[in-house]
Amino acid sequence: MAAGEADHLVGMLERLRATFRWKADGLSNAQLETPLATSPITVGGLLKHLALCEDFLFTWKLDGSDPRSDWLRDEAVTRENLWDLSWDTSGLSADELYDLWDTTVIRTRGQLATLIANGALDSPAFVSDPDGNHASVRRLVCDLIEEYGRHTGHADLLREAVDGRVGEDPPSDWRPVSGTSVTSP
Repeated sequence: MAAGEADHLVGMLERLRATFRWKADGLSNAQLETPLATSPITVGGLLKHLALCEDFLFTWKLDGSDPRSDWLRDEAVTRENLWDLSWDTSGLSADELYDLWDTTVIRTRGQLATLIANGALDSPAFVSDPDGNHASVRRLVCDLIEEYGRHTGHADLLREAVDGRVGEDPPSDWRPVSGTSVTSP
């Protein structure tokens, strides 16, 4: 309740990650692909998109390296169209989508812990604006928190439409029933 800045940032991110994962958990392939009538967004698409957001932030935005080769394995995929394709879950099973998100979070959680342990919140990241002003690591973490806030809201609406699950936080005894099951650091 009264921790330092890094603990608060990580705490906000972890709460959103856990709530998102709870909203996405235990759905079949068909349920993961169920959109609302007004949007093509699906829970499966959110799992894939947020995995890419995590990976992209902790690679290209942070140090200029390419995201995991899995994202760019198809010659038709480029940095320019990667974001549009991040919503396409065709050919991926529910298990693959859950595991993609789970394993990405395991990796990026470790990277963030290392950055914080090294006092790097104020360090400049690779990504910059057109004037050459580099974002700080802190800014990247805040951007990821914002991304999760927006998409956890989408997941909330989608999950309620699929099976009625509602709520702000996962129950204290909740454990994922699908995927690699990474809910806390």
